[in-house]
Amino acid sequence: MVVPELRAWRAARPRLARAAQAVRPRLTRVARAVRPRARRVAETVRPRVARATGAVKPHVTRVAHFARPRAGRFTTPQLAAVATVMGLALAVGAASAAGPWDSSGQRTAERERAAAWDREGGADHGRGAGATAQSPAPAPSAAPVLAGVGAATALQSAPGVRPLAAALDKLLGDASLGSRRSAVVVDIATGKRLYGKNADDALTPASTTKIATAVAVLSAAGPDHRFTTRTALEPGTDKLVLVGGGDPTLTARAKAEGWASLRTLAGTTAAALKKRGLSSVSLAYDASLFTGDALHPIGVNPNLAPVTALTADEGRRDNSTDGPADRSTDPAGDAARTFAGLLRERGIKTSASGVPAAKATSRAETVASVQSPPLSAVVERMLTNSDNDIAEALARQTALATGGRASFDGGAAAIAAQLGKLRLPLAGAAFHDGSGLNRDDRLTADLLTSLLATAGSASHPELRTVLTGLPVAGFTGTLSDRYADAAERSGTGLVRAKTGTLTGVNTLAGTVVDADGRLLAFAFLTDGSMDQTAARTALDRTAAQLAGCGCR
Repeated sequence: MVVPELRAWRAARPRLARAAQAVRPRLTRVARAVRPRARRVAETVRPRVARATGAVKPHVTRVAHFARPRAGRFTTPQLAAVATVMGLALAVGAASAAGPWDSSGQRTAERERAAAWDREGGADHGRGAGATAQSPAPAPSAAPVLAGVGAATALQSAPGVRPLAAALDKLLGDASLGSRRSAVVVDIATGKRLYGKNADDALTPASTTKIATAVAVLSAAGPDHRFTTRTALEPGTDKLVLVGGGDPTLTARAKAEGWASLRTLAGTTAAALKKRGLSSVSLAYDASLFTGDALHPIGVNPNLAPVTALTADEGRRDNSTDGPADRSTDPAGDAARTFAGLLRERGIKTSASGVPAAKATSRAETVASVQSPPLSAVVERMLTNSDNDIAEALARQTALATGGRASFDGGAAAIAAQLGKLRLPLAGAAFHDGSGLNRDDRLTADLLTSLLATAGSASHPELRTVLTGLPVAGFTGTLSDRYADAAERSGTGLVRAKTGTLTGVNTLAGTVVDADGRLLAFAFLTDGSMDQTAARTALDRTAAQLAGCGCR
């Protein structure tokens, strides 16, 4: 009998193929990384599987003897009997290896872990107060990429303060870190500060500022918010305006990969214009949503294009998607000119005199639009890749969501105000941008760990992508090529952290699962380093120490 393929599966096959192709390189890296641990796990469970197989082997033999065909061929009932017994044998082996199990059919370890979560309490993480029994339990963080083999299954007590201090004091005393340093480690489950060194000193945070930007915009606009880029036709004219909605992820590439596409917008716009009987338009663009200076105070820089409400591919002049690159000096105008070319390819002529800037009137009728993915996905991309263009756009979106002015100063003020509403410890903090490229920015280690702890608390599920967007040590984003040396390897897959680097400044802030299974938030800020490579290695080694330490 031939079973026809369901239409839904047939339609989904190309997407599944593309998804498989996209994740294959990452799966290969993960497979290489976990192979030694997987081998040790296999050696551990092999005796259990052997015992289980030995227990059912006599039954399989008897069934096989019973089912042996006399004429050299199996009947359908005989095949079913053999398959059933062999399946039971495999199930028993797997169950024995995964156990122990309780009478309800739930793994004992899972039940103990769930019970431990139920007992956890929330706290004011910014003040280091202890938990209360009535406080809500914080939601667990995104799981580590690699779980330590043989680690305790149920949550144990957090590292003791004195042993942890002894370990971290030595590592943070590394001369390569410079003359100034600040550090805090907090147990997210209880809100208790486990370690503090100059915790209230406000230092230049570099790109760890993006953690604050992420918390601010998510709390102000919500994780489901989307940015809309649209075309609008002025009534009674052929004037078409491309209106920027402040989407920093808008792309003109042939493969949009899930982001809002300028090509898609051109296609739907052309179709809508043709229905109106228009085959030519006078095109203009509107980037007025953002105000103030577009150029960051650092000036022209390959790490950031001029900040505008209309941009395609972050104004990059090459095929890169992250990192430094040659940038357009007029991202909005370039995006509009690209759009004009896309319209012409689809049969809509545009004026030959260029594409001027012009604000769309309130009477202009929307012709077509495209939307970004949810804000949560945009925040994850910003944090993973340390994307300065996205960070500056999100600072302005924070201002817009709270009634402020969408400029560098307005965005910075909005971030500070939004964090104040969350009752986070802002003493000494100073914001001048959303990316951390401004050396006048100041944050404390206390504030950074409070931001992370708040993002992991049960009372703020809207902030969860602040944690999931953090790069994973040895795997993703700005940590993909770190934690390779022996002294840092214990942090691979267990440390998730935002990096920060400016000349003389090296910072690292994120979360780590320690040897007892506890989720910790940490922040290390240093200033005055003369050796960036050595300083970065010292910070990675310090975070790895947290991953491999129960320190009780």
